[in-house]
Order: sequence, then C-alpha cells, then structure tokens
Amino acid sequence: MRIVAFTHSLASCWNHGNAHFLRGVLRALIADGHAVEAYEPEGAWSLDNLLRDRGPAGLDAYRAAYPELSSQTCARAEEAVERAVGADLVIAHEWNAPDLIAALGRARKNGRFGTLLFHDTHHRAVSAPDEMAAFDLSGYDGVLAFGEALAQVYRAQGWDGRAYVWHEAADTRLFRPPAEEGERAGLVWIGNWGDGERTRELETFLFRPAQAAGLSLDIYGVRYPDEALATLTRHGARYHGWAPNAVAPSLFARALATVHVPRRFYVEALPGIPTIRVFEALACGIPLVTAPWEDAEGLFTPGEDYLVARDGAEMERHLRALAHDPALRRALAARGLATIRARHTCRHRAAELLAIAASLAAPDAAPRFRRQA
Repeated sequence: MRIVAFTHSLASCWNHGNAHFLRGVLRALIADGHAVEAYEPEGAWSLDNLLRDRGPAGLDAYRAAYPELSSQTCARAEEAVERAVGADLVIAHEWNAPDLIAALGRARKNGRFGTLLFHDTHHRAVSAPDEMAAFDLSGYDGVLAFGEALAQVYRAQGWDGRAYVWHEAADTRLFRPPAEEGERAGLVWIGNWGDGERTRELETFLFRPAQAAGLSLDIYGVRYPDEALATLTRHGARYHGWAPNAVAPSLFARALATVHVPRRFYVEALPGIPTIRVFEALACGIPLVTAPWEDAEGLFTPGEDYLVARDGAEMERHLRALAHDPALRRALAARGLATIRARHTCRHRAAELLAIAASLAAPDAAPRFRRQA
C-alpha cells in the first residue's frame, strides 16, 4: 500500500507533539512493508523555530532515532497534490494550510488518489471553530479524531459514521524502560508553557507540591515567557529549555516520577483525551501522577496505571509516597507499561488506521461527508 502523509513537520517536534505520534506510526507502517511518503510545507513554523533555537544540530536526535524516516517540502498546494497522485491512502493533518486541505479534497473528488483522511489532534474544533471552518473537507472520506469527545464534534457537523477515534500512542521502539536501571532522583516534567491554558494548574499540581514534598524538579519545554521563568525560579525548579523528543526516554530514566497536567480544554471541553506524554511516560516505565482528568474512554485504570490527585494537597501526598516507597513505584511502573504494550503502541494505531482505510474502500461504504442543515 502506498501511503502519503501531509504533516506540519515530520522533522521538527518543537512545540509540535503530533510529530511524535506520526513518526512512530509511519515507521510501524514501513516495518509492515508499506511504501510511506511524508511531506511538509516550506517554512513550517515548528521547524523554523527549532532551527532558530538550536540550529541544524537540533535535528540530530531525530535523524539518529528514525533513520528510516524522511520528509520532503512542498512550496505550493498544487505541487503537494501532484506528489500524492496514485496513492492508496492520503492523510492530511489539521496544522496544514486551508488551501492545501481544499486542494487535496478536490483531487480526491477527481479520483487522483484513493482514500483521503483529515487528522485532527488539537482542541481548535471547540476553542477556535472559526479557524476550523476555513477547512473545506467536502472531498474527504473521513476524519481521524484523537478522542471520542472530538469525534462527537465532527459527527454533529455531519460526519456521523465517518468520524473515527484514533488515539495517539507511544512508539515503543523508542519509548521503553532503560536497559539497565541507574540512579533516579526528583521529578521531571516535559511540556510547553503554551498560551496560559494551564498556568494555574501547573502551580497547583506541579510547582508547589514538588517543592513542598522536597523533590527536585527538572523542566523541559518551550514558549516559557519571563513570568513563567520567574515562577520556576520561585519554586526552585530547574529549567532546561527545549529537548528533542527522541531524548525524552533518557530524561524519564533519571527521575523518580513525572506528572501530567492536562490543558484546560482537555478537562472541560474535550474530556477523556490524554496528551501523548501520558502514553510516552508510561511506556518508559516511570511512575505517573496526574491532575484531575476523566478517562472517559477507559484507556487506562486510574489508581493502578497511574495515581490521580484531586487537589494540590493530594498531589503532595502522592509525591511523598512515591519518594519513600520503592514498591509503589515499581508497581505503578509495571502496570502502566503493561497497559501501553497491550493496547497503546504505534503498531496498534497503524493496524487501526489500515482497518479504517479498508472499511472506507469497501464497495458498500457509506457516502462521504453530509453537511448538517
């Protein structure tokens, strides 16, 4: 099968979490014998920022970890369409420009390639619906939504029967426990400051509890304004800036535990959608404590795969327990890892994708998108 993916960037994971998942899925498809191509626009925002931040060396970790992957740039939508001609399956991520999304839809209507899917891994469908309305999806066969709550948004817009839940997952060829356990100490948190979507939550569930529990805290991520850096300093956290996603397993391997603090949209408007860091942390066998988050789809078993803190005081208690109870750490790490390996790897998601594509290619497949009146 020839599969073509249009991503914002495969090469750069600078403030671009979808690159983590896409890399793992594409190389799982390659390992299964499929012909895979990836394209990204010239001047991709994430890649430009990475090169400004770290220079060309910022790509070294990705290239070393994923030697079988590469991507090409396209300057114009028409050029991108030509690259996709004849493909069996085309996937376009929602970080692409509206003109590219529309051009691919027109090409699909004209039969220039096979199944066409729109891949949404963000909260803009509820936080910025006007932006999403700019996408013409009339030529698309279906939508891949990274959670049931987001799929329901698309179904309400006329995609009933064609909005598929396709969760993110861990690339377990990269994200795995260390071959040999070394010394572990303190907490590590890998995440971007963002746009103020969880500022209060980070202070309540990460900075203050870590300091109160007497645990060192190492922070990796980007887009931390001066006031955020001042907050880290006030709480004694060490800020290290951007880290390539490919080195995240080595960062997890040095810490006792990590914390998940979901963005507000994934607690209130799109409940039940974990970020990819949850999958990646558990795949690395590190104990995880999460701020309040409703696992509405039953992806995990709260209290067994990870601990849940309902408030800052409970987070502090959990962190103290993990610091002083090696047996608790081992139990959480083992259970979380087992759950990932059983259900939430990129190989699982690659198989799910192929099943979705096969169902859409079936002779009795239902009509495509029907706009609601």
